[in-house]
Amino acid sequence: MEYKASHILVKDKALAGELLKKVKQGANFESLAREFSTCPSKSSGGDLGWFGPGKMVGAFEEAVKRLGHGSVSDIVSTQFGYHIIKKTGQR
Repeated sequence: MEYKASHILVKDKALAGELLKKVKQGANFESLAREFSTCPSKSSGGDLGWFGPGKMVGAFEEAVKRLGHGSVSDIVSTQFGYHIIKKTGQR
């Protein structure tokens, strides 16, 4: 199984909470990723492309597996910071 996802990565949990609230209120995920994410994927609206098992850190991968297509996660904490993840595909 492969997954496709986008994310917004920030260092501050409070900022992650604010961004998650905006996404849930209908703000454009990709625009927020471009503006706030600290990941190089921000230039593509947070798109991480396709990835298989073991390619992402455990907490991130588990969160993506649990999401339905098009769904957005709660805040996921990893050693890189705080992620808001949007699942965009599964094959």
